[in-house]
Amino acid sequence: MLKVYGRKNSINVQKVMWIVGELRIAYERLDIGGIFGQNDQDWYLAMNPMGRVPVLDDEGYVLWESHTIVRYLVRQYGEGAWYPGDVKACGNVDKWMDWKIGFLQPALHAAFWGLIRTPEADRDMSAIRNSSVESAKLLGILDSHLQGQDYIAGEEISIADVPVGALTYRWYGLDVEHPDYQNLRAWYERLCERPAYQEHVMIPIT
Repeated sequence: MLKVYGRKNSINVQKVMWIVGELRIAYERLDIGGIFGQNDQDWYLAMNPMGRVPVLDDEGYVLWESHTIVRYLVRQYGEGAWYPGDVKACGNVDKWMDWKIGFLQPALHAAFWGLIRTPEADRDMSAIRNSSVESAKLLGILDSHLQGQDYIAGEEISIADVPVGALTYRWYGLDVEHPDYQNLRAWYERLCERPAYQEHVMIPIT
């Protein structure tokens, strides 16, 4: 059986679990990291020397880094769905996954960490405001990109939607400015209709 090591409130774990749910793979998830600890222990570091979550164990095949895990799962179990076979189509998927890591996630970090994981008295409100502005600007780029199409890579859902979709749930859940991005909102609402997204992503933000 597939094993996923990582706490459910980690966005990186949520990405993996969303795909696991979509592909209906039998799994066991073990709480690791955060308040559960253990990710600094030798047995865990033997699987992932970075000491981060998630880690995937697929019948002895061990993998870390969430986007790599997502790609592996859809290639191994997706039966052609979620990740295209054409090289150029793959590029259109991969660039948005990398955009999330390189741009959107760093932009939203200060707002998320400040509003969710920092006591109110210790919050850096200037950093939170800047984070709010920058993340809204970036999501405006995505809103324009989504004009005339249902999903990030076109008319069919793909793993391009997974990292950005998980982070967009957090963005809408934070007390920050949310411009009226109609294309973004319509795309997000399509994701919210998916049972696996509801189960693994739409949980309390902590």
